[in-house]
Amino acid sequence: MLQKHRMFYAYLAMVPAVLVLLVAGQKAISAKETFMVPMSDGTKLATDVFVPNDGSKMPVVLMRTPYNKNGNDQWGNIALAMGFILVVQDSRGRYGSEGVGIPFDGDGWWGPTDGVDTLNWLVNQKWCNGKIGMFGGSALSIAQLMMAGTGTDKIAFYHITVGCPGLYHDGFTHGGVLRKALIYDWVTENKFSEDTLKIWMQHPLYDDYWQARDLRFRFDKANAPAVHIGGWYDIFAQGTIDAFVGIQNNGGPKAKGKQKLVMGPWTHGVGGEPTGELTFPNGKEPPNKINDLGRWAQEYLKGQDAGVQKDHAVTYYVMGDTRDPKAPGNEWRYADQWPPVQAKFTPYYFAGGHKLSAAKPEVAAKLQYTYDPANPVPTIGGPQLTVPAGPRDQKSIETRGDMVLFTSEPMKAPLELTGKVNVKLWAATDVPDTDFIARLCVVYPDGTSYNICEGALRARLRESLSKLSDLMPGKPYLYNIDLWSTSIVINKGLRLRVQVTSSSFPAFQVNKNDGSAFGMGDKPRIAHSAVLTGSKYPSCIVLPVVK
Repeated sequence: MLQKHRMFYAYLAMVPAVLVLLVAGQKAISAKETFMVPMSDGTKLATDVFVPNDGSKMPVVLMRTPYNKNGNDQWGNIALAMGFILVVQDSRGRYGSEGVGIPFDGDGWWGPTDGVDTLNWLVNQKWCNGKIGMFGGSALSIAQLMMAGTGTDKIAFYHITVGCPGLYHDGFTHGGVLRKALIYDWVTENKFSEDTLKIWMQHPLYDDYWQARDLRFRFDKANAPAVHIGGWYDIFAQGTIDAFVGIQNNGGPKAKGKQKLVMGPWTHGVGGEPTGELTFPNGKEPPNKINDLGRWAQEYLKGQDAGVQKDHAVTYYVMGDTRDPKAPGNEWRYADQWPPVQAKFTPYYFAGGHKLSAAKPEVAAKLQYTYDPANPVPTIGGPQLTVPAGPRDQKSIETRGDMVLFTSEPMKAPLELTGKVNVKLWAATDVPDTDFIARLCVVYPDGTSYNICEGALRARLRESLSKLSDLMPGKPYLYNIDLWSTSIVINKGLRLRVQVTSSSFPAFQVNKNDGSAFGMGDKPRIAHSAVLTGSKYPSCIVLPVVK
């Protein structure tokens, strides 16, 4: 399943069902040709082109994929029926293409320029009219964002589903903590080059290697309209938002102000239901269908007014209480910017007695826990790829002794949270290094506890993800943990809960607390850690409260 990686899940939502049935019942209207397209360094990439039988020139929809170009005949015919030529290319070192298969090398500006070389080849083909759009999800979307960073002017639009602008922040780690299941499972099960993990593991910090591959330094190079589609429980949830905001505000003249953002109640399988253990009403697709590939192709490849730029810049789903049909939230909303509303960033403080409150506690408390790398906390839900994802009941792990909980009183009125969530954690530990993981949950009257968003931070990267800062045993330090973004209404009678722990396996690499890279040394240590609260050490979660 990972090899396919839902490559065409978005097509089904974007191509009219009638057209699919019509084309499926016809004889082939295209002739597929496979080219070995030469790159500037001589490497040849296998490229399927579904050309019209009548030899006419048409606009192109390009997909560059590490998941195998084969098997797209039906989609090639559908594209032609809609007036476009589908071009699908195996990326460098993958399937029919030559070269070494290091993910995303060749997609951008820092090494082989396979994406740009492919565009240069396309515009010179007799069947291409010079208008090219890009499409695809996940790794194919990352390839699009890397293409945008090259500064090319040959792309008319990007259709980006669950992608991210940087490999370190958004994929490889969260706060410097290795996303083990995501990275190891994806690389190994898709059989990328053995060199991939060897190279990546040599760079545990946000160093020159990762910075050279980060679009955040090159948003101004992006120069085409785009739609960025993501989900609140997606593995790249924050990356999707960051790419939209960065290009919308700082992009080139053809990109700035011409980006669209769609955030739904989804995991990595956009539009799938249920989301984890919950089904959000009318959450499968936005009513305005701004995610429709056909609209984007009509507007930017055919020059017809499909109303794309007349739609609001932001389309987002506000989650809510799925057990109460009258609960606030559980609806799509529209805005002209992100964040969509002026939220008031409000601290909810951790306090003794495991309380979570808007009132700052005056009495200090020290809540201790012991983390044994031999017995990590199991991962339950969240932004996962190969682990069951989405909102899932946390009760089974919340009774563990290696987790500290802080729970609010029941809400006296609905509380909307829309925007970034952060934990400011004052904590101490007795080991050279460890991880701190925080998770925001909503608790129902029956005790069911569903995760909303989460974050992690390696202790010695608390000051900078690019530089280690040593710990003194037992000394309190402030840890700013980014839980990414959400949009949800906590219904009246429900409670908020924050989990603080030091492991979540297999989502994150188990830290052996020995100070080695990623904590993967051969001398594991048990960590005795403590969360501090009170006026001197005001540990809290900062929530984007919408009035």
